[in-house]
Amino acid sequence: METNENYNVASEYKKTANRVSVVTISVNAVLSVLKLLAGIFASSGAMLSDAVHSASDVLSTVVVIVGVNISSRKADKEHRYGHERLECVASIILALILAETGMAIGWNGICVIAGGNYENLQAPGLLALVAAIVSTAVKEWMYWYTRAAAKRINSDALMADAWHHRSDSLSSIGAFVGILGARLGFPVLDPIASVIICLFILKAAFDIFRDATDKMVDKSCGSETEQCMKEVILKQDGVEGIDELKTRLFGARIYVDVEISADGNITLFKAHEIAENVHGCIEREFKTVKHCMVHVNPIKKENDVISDSEAESENGQT
Repeated sequence: METNENYNVASEYKKTANRVSVVTISVNAVLSVLKLLAGIFASSGAMLSDAVHSASDVLSTVVVIVGVNISSRKADKEHRYGHERLECVASIILALILAETGMAIGWNGICVIAGGNYENLQAPGLLALVAAIVSTAVKEWMYWYTRAAAKRINSDALMADAWHHRSDSLSSIGAFVGILGARLGFPVLDPIASVIICLFILKAAFDIFRDATDKMVDKSCGSETEQCMKEVILKQDGVEGIDELKTRLFGARIYVDVEISADGNITLFKAHEIAENVHGCIEREFKTVKHCMVHVNPIKKENDVISDSEAESENGQT
């Protein structure tokens, strides 16, 4: 059953993600229209490719909103562990959209380059150059804005969307270079810029896809995080040692399974109290931990008194 604290975290997570998504959809919609018009009136294939990229951002952000809202639902009878992994599904869909967009842009650029007749290519107008500069500045701001929110609520889908903005920023830089080169007398640089934009987009899509799949196959946390957990656990009263610590990523959250050693002569009540302390400290100190399961293993002290039945068992007698 989810605690009020977990519910509040989920509520804040959903609220922040939706607010950021509304902002990015609005900005991307305006940018897409402006770049499309600039590409048409300034005769720039690179700017038209960039416009398509920005339009794909609108669709990808919609995917993020859907993924975040579904993943933040409470656990229910059929999904006892919650729905966090659905955010990974949203990230994978976003990566596929990004990859398809990149390949379409790259293919168009390659076709123009392969066609030759570069002297017949029209140099882009000044409007396309201005649009590329504005797009680069706006998309870079959107990257930092979305990235800050993603880190605050630890959202994979939102972080993927942030990198989508960064890829759009890089593609706008590529468009700027291509348009500027074409205006300086090298028109082939405009379609070459489209191909470079494609490579940036495909790299971002691959990184997003790899991160999402890692979190769907129970990949463990980094060794640094696990070491910090061990240090926190060993500070708790009654913990004699750590026999095993396992972690697994579950969407944007973490599950922890730990086996600790405790004095074998203490009461069951005391052992339960030690386990509860470990459970509580891990979930308090590491906000991304959704649940910590603790198992207590008894250990014998050197001065423990061994009963006759135990001695017989250890000597192999029946």
